[in-house]
Amino acid sequence: MSKIEHESDNNRFVLRKDDKECVLEYRLIQQQDEVKSIDFSSTYVPFALRGQGLAEQLVEFGLAWAKEQGYQIEASCWYVKKFI
Repeated sequence: MSKIEHESDNNRFVLRKDDKECVLEYRLIQQQDEVKSIDFSSTYVPFALRGQGLAEQLVEFGLAWAKEQGYQIEASCWYVKKFI
């Protein structure tokens, strides 16, 4: 598995390979001044890197992180929906 970085300031997880970025973006949903849930909004893998399971690695990493944080998980991204 490639190393995945969490860029919390940009609300995304990034996997870099061959000088390209694979990205899983999210947004935190606040309710009554407390973050209660997370919406995974977009998954992107450059064309040259597709078919290697990189998006799946990103999604599994992001979902595991969200569960550790105790967030309710939502997905407006069609690809992430396949995992929840």
